[in-house]
Amino acid sequence: MTKYCTRGLPALLLALALPVAAFAADANGAASKQMSTAGAHAGMALGATDLATAHAHLQHVVNCLVGPMGKGFDAKAADPCKGMGQGAIVDAKGDAAVEAHLHAALGQAQQGLKATTLDAAHADAKKAMDSLQAK
Repeated sequence: MTKYCTRGLPALLLALALPVAAFAADANGAASKQMSTAGAHAGMALGATDLATAHAHLQHVVNCLVGPMGKGFDAKAADPCKGMGQGAIVDAKGDAAVEAHLHAALGQAQQGLKATTLDAAHADAKKAMDSLQAK
């Protein structure tokens, strides 16, 4: 009996570990996709020719970073990351370096949403984009 348990144990451990590893890889891929999309929208905010458009794209950045259940998510704004994951910050849990960049980008996008001039919104969009690309 011990002989069968000894042979079967590595296979059992591998079978249990594979779904966990696959989940971690998928969550990392989800975070990466959402970060990329958020970065693209930060770039669109940077290229906006009016404040309303800059604000709209900065809200898209926030929506991608926090996800539909996160603080700051605006369901009235578009969610360009819909179906990609639970929000880049949520999906990057456990990777402290990535989380730091995401939280920095979130703060910069939220600051840009408060901007009252296009130049200020552009400056915050640029900072958010840089934080998202620094991952």
